[in-house]
Amino acid sequence: MQAIIEVIMPVFLVVGFGYTAVWRGLFSSAGVDGLMSFTQNFAIPCLLFQAISTLDLSQGFDPWMMFSFYTGAASGFAAGLFGARYLFGRDWEDCVAIGFCCLFSNSLMIGLAITERAYGTDALTHNYALVALHSPFCYGLGITVMEVVRNRGKSPTQLSITVLRAMFQNALIIGIALGFVVNFSDINLPIALTDALDMVVRAALPAALFGMGGVLFKYRPDGDLRTIGYVCGISLLLHPVIVWFLGSYYDLSSSAFRSAVITAAMPTGVNGYVFANMYGRARRVAASSVLLGTALSIFTISLWLLILP
Repeated sequence: MQAIIEVIMPVFLVVGFGYTAVWRGLFSSAGVDGLMSFTQNFAIPCLLFQAISTLDLSQGFDPWMMFSFYTGAASGFAAGLFGARYLFGRDWEDCVAIGFCCLFSNSLMIGLAITERAYGTDALTHNYALVALHSPFCYGLGITVMEVVRNRGKSPTQLSITVLRAMFQNALIIGIALGFVVNFSDINLPIALTDALDMVVRAALPAALFGMGGVLFKYRPDGDLRTIGYVCGISLLLHPVIVWFLGSYYDLSSSAFRSAVITAAMPTGVNGYVFANMYGRARRVAASSVLLGTALSIFTISLWLLILP
């Protein structure tokens, strides 16, 4: 248990520093917005570009790992969507936003950091493979379902254009796509460029964690606690349980199994709120799920690390 605490506490202490800095007025909300803009639109896309462009695809892309993880993610989305409708009586647009919160785990800011501290940098190969498809899969599913709900009767061509436009305005997806281009074409980037990328990438996760703490200060729970608790339960328990059983059934390697379960066990990411805010739906549920889920994940992540092989 002491080893587990040493793994997870530095990550959450950095988040706590950001939260405290904004709470005590030592770091402004505008500063947090700027820091999150830097990390989400520049630093993390650079990290993903660098990781995907140098990733050994034959090693990282275990098809059964991907199937296990994304089956769990899609199941979480369905549980959130229909649970919000039939348990809590939300309208369908709200239900899609709530389902997206159950779908989009914090695979980047916390998932990468926890895996790296628990198992070392080499263990991130499978994480990067999961992350490579995470934003395209989640935004593709969420945007498609939301647009179908909002635009009943729109032609398939118009719907496809709307979905693709929304996806390729996302910096994370652009970074991933460019990484695949470089990987598949075997382009050798200039040393000056790779060194510059290294400098930006080293700042990505610490800055993102600090900025996330500042963002969470603004996301204090305010009503809808039953729905928020439901989202947290799906994110922290249902998703990793499904991945655990599927990963065991398909006999994943230890490294693939760990990466898949840990990534699935992450709380709702800030993108859950970004999606809800983009459509103006279930924003309070999304924001509070990020905050409460992140706090609860300190305990649930400790449990998963304790029982993982």
